[in-house]
Amino acid sequence: MAVTLDGKLVVAISSRALFDFEEENQVFEQGDDRAYMDLQLQRLDQPAKPGVAFSLVQKLLAFNPPMPPLGDDGAGGVQRVEVVILSRNDPVSGMRVFRSARHYSLAIERGSFTRGQAPWRYLKPLHANLFLSTHLSDVRSALAAGVPAAQVYPHSAHASAAHPNEVRIAFDGDAVLFSDEAERIYQTQGLQAFVQHETDKAALPLPDGPFKPLLLALQRLQRAGTAHMRLRTALVTARSAPAHERAIRTLMNWHIEVDEAMFLGGLAKGEFLREFEPDFFFDDQTGHIESAAQHVPAGHVANPTLIL
Repeated sequence: MAVTLDGKLVVAISSRALFDFEEENQVFEQGDDRAYMDLQLQRLDQPAKPGVAFSLVQKLLAFNPPMPPLGDDGAGGVQRVEVVILSRNDPVSGMRVFRSARHYSLAIERGSFTRGQAPWRYLKPLHANLFLSTHLSDVRSALAAGVPAAQVYPHSAHASAAHPNEVRIAFDGDAVLFSDEAERIYQTQGLQAFVQHETDKAALPLPDGPFKPLLLALQRLQRAGTAHMRLRTALVTARSAPAHERAIRTLMNWHIEVDEAMFLGGLAKGEFLREFEPDFFFDDQTGHIESAAQHVPAGHVANPTLIL
């Protein structure tokens, strides 16, 4: 029977998003590919420190039952989450990535290492539900291909350890969970026109945004259930009343429930997120990401149509 990832939550992640390779990356940025490979090989037995998205990956993998010991023919329980490395690293450096994952007991078995070439093209064969990378161009390409993706800010604060049995994920609304239809009105016509537009269309669901499929997949994971892990989600948006109603009604129309909703009316999101303590936060506005990254792991949902 052919191996398949169908029915799983598939997270594809770059090595720099999962592990702290910033020191090694400084060598790579100097343009010395060989020196970078040599450094990674020298540190092969030195586990990399956890990176920005480490907590998210560790907790999502905890939705899986324990893997049977090597040599045990038992199939184990249903594996609900698959994490795959998609990296611009070379295959030699990839050995350190897998060894680091094993050191932290992360059940990661699959990976593609492309030595500088864009790895996002492997997202479709993986049926990935999420792609996290530090490379902006890869994120834009993934989003353009219809895969939820975010650029990880490698200097973001790391997740709190206060909720070991709960995956906490926070999402912006417009241009993330929802389309950027309403945001375009705000950008071109101003706040008053935006509020009027959203009030008039309060009963009309917003079009889908790039991260709706991920939120649906997370809800399926939550409903599948496990005795020791759960999900908690939050909508954290610059909307305020009365524009809040269309956002809530849209989620209801999608049959999606979030645990918390924060309608901040333009307030900086960082301190609110600090209190929610997510394992990751997704937003399309760099200003909100920079505010959030001071307190929590954060990723930029980059507009794929923006000209660089």
